[in-house]
Amino acid sequence: MSTPTPTSNRTPVIILGIDPGTARVGFGLLRKEGSRFIHVAHGCLETPKGTPHADRLSSLHAELGKIVDLHKPALVGVEKLFFQKNVRTAMSVSEARGVTLLALRDRGVAVSEHTPMQVKMAVTGYGGADKRQVQEMVRKLFSLKEIPKPDDAADALAIAYCAGVSMTRPVLQ
Repeated sequence: MSTPTPTSNRTPVIILGIDPGTARVGFGLLRKEGSRFIHVAHGCLETPKGTPHADRLSSLHAELGKIVDLHKPALVGVEKLFFQKNVRTAMSVSEARGVTLLALRDRGVAVSEHTPMQVKMAVTGYGGADKRQVQEMVRKLFSLKEIPKPDDAADALAIAYCAGVSMTRPVLQ
């Protein structure tokens, strides 16, 4: 993957975070202005259950491409796959990650990949934080009235934040 390129602290930068999956891909967009992070948008791309797997992956590729084309992020943070007990789920998510990385590569966007522990550390200061703690910090960091829903969207905002913080300092492994 390409390495994030540093930008001027004064130039606003759009950062996209992606929480990959097959049925649902969370996305979160932030604008970094100096050391401030401002919420732009968040949501989920969903593929209908029962749709052939290859069609789901094709749809995700196309929809992610539309988001990148519309918002023109300077950097995209993608969550790294962590160990899963269910091999079928792990394979499916791996394929969705691959399609995600391909869609980003097709558009020449800088990509940074982060483990769940790195994301938790960046957002809460504690790599062992639980999901609720991360979601609450996302709400507070971006002055949102409520925790973003669904969970995948909140996770994607946390990933975008981790990627943005990583632009200026490394995230601990």
